[in-house]
Amino acid sequence: MELQKVQIFESAIIVIIYVILYFVIKNIINNSLKNTPLQRDRRKMIIKVLHLFITITACVFLAAIWGFKQKEIAAFASTILTALGIAFFAQWSLLSNITSSIILFFNHPLKLGDHLKVLDKDYPFEGEITELTYFFVHLKSPDGQIITIPNSMVLQKSISISEK
Repeated sequence: MELQKVQIFESAIIVIIYVILYFVIKNIINNSLKNTPLQRDRRKMIIKVLHLFITITACVFLAAIWGFKQKEIAAFASTILTALGIAFFAQWSLLSNITSSIILFFNHPLKLGDHLKVLDKDYPFEGEITELTYFFVHLKSPDGQIITIPNSMVLQKSISISEK
């Protein structure tokens, strides 16, 4: 019974550290990136990615506290890495859109308000970028329609981008 009390105490400490780290990192990122040309949406995505890493780290510590075997943790980690590997190569999966959103975030000049034109000979379309999400780029066409494009398609097709 004493071991269980120690585990609960250690778990509570990990949770408290997790919450404190989340808010400290969020404030540091917001304060340091306010002076940069990064848009608010990009700051939010950076916070989400760091929140994911903090969550994974906290889960690993909690698993160690509660006595999960290293083989179980390794099996879980390899499953996650396999899913990410599939996401990089499977063009039509939802995971490929998430990885494409990460690539678009870090290595592509898309911004909210830009005018995007997809240069496809069969189905060309264009519009103003209104939202960038994990799965889709939302465009508002000149006639007022909302067009959603999967992020993986933005990487596959030739596009033209012009600022407002």
